[in-house]
Amino acid sequence: MVLEINQLRQRYGEREILSIPSFGIEKGIYWIQGENGAGKSTLFRTLAGMLPFEGSVKLDGRYDLKKDPVEYRLRLNLGEAEPLYPSFLTPADLIAFVAEAQRAPREQREMLTGAFGINYLSNPFGSCSSGMVKKVSLLLAFLGDPSLIILDEPLITIDREAREVLFGLIKEYHRNGVTFLLSSHQLFEQEGLHVSQSFRLKDKTLIATDAL
Repeated sequence: MVLEINQLRQRYGEREILSIPSFGIEKGIYWIQGENGAGKSTLFRTLAGMLPFEGSVKLDGRYDLKKDPVEYRLRLNLGEAEPLYPSFLTPADLIAFVAEAQRAPREQREMLTGAFGINYLSNPFGSCSSGMVKKVSLLLAFLGDPSLIILDEPLITIDREAREVLFGLIKEYHRNGVTFLLSSHQLFEQEGLHVSQSFRLKDKTLIATDAL
């Protein structure tokens, strides 16, 4: 099992946002659907270890987010829907920092930088458009040797060329054993990407779409 969730509960104050008794996926490409405000981004940030939660989350049948935080985070990457970075930071600074943290080789970093056409490495994020920032975020999600990559609304603000690069990388990484959790309001099949199964985040929990 690539990802196992048990008794996961997420609250903001007294308000319960997520309540997932049990959820698990094997290797594949999965589409997580849900209306705006359903909690998709909260779920993804929780799985990435960015938010406190009740319950347990485990990767690859052995790495528990709470018990093995470093090993877990080395194996799960998140590309956020609307990334926000300090305005004074440059893409070069951030990519170098994350590459070191994820133990990514220089060749991989250079390959991804060239693939996404990030030729503004020295520009502060404060001078970058939303599309430029998004491409950096997507690059970061592919660094290292992850077993699970989560991409939250990966298609917003990027152009057709970047989309083609993104879907090419998803297919390549998936062939090499990487599992994907994807969220989008657009159909991935229109981009030539076959999804193993889709789930809908509804009533605070994940439900297989064929069960609706």
